[in-house]
Amino acid sequence: MTNRPLAALAGAALSGAIAATLAAPASAAETKMEKCYGVAKAGQNDCAAGPGTSCAGTSTRDWQGNAWKLVEKGTCTSIKTPKGMGSLTPVKR
Repeated sequence: MTNRPLAALAGAALSGAIAATLAAPASAAETKMEKCYGVAKAGQNDCAAGPGTSCAGTSTRDWQGNAWKLVEKGTCTSIKTPKGMGSLTPVKR
């Protein structure tokens, strides 16, 4: 009696597991993102923190209105901060 059928099944299962693992990042990458202003903590913005800044990580205060973070599309305006809701455009704060 040989174990070839069992070995073939094990190989197929392993191949399936590897394929599923490799496919996972692709579906995560398909998530649409948008800029959300006024939701970043100081130094944790993704970009746009005003004139004279070099971009990411340059916001100087929490919830700065001209600094944005990337968030999942459709969630920005529902993000609540101590200074107000997130905005799709820069806000004065």
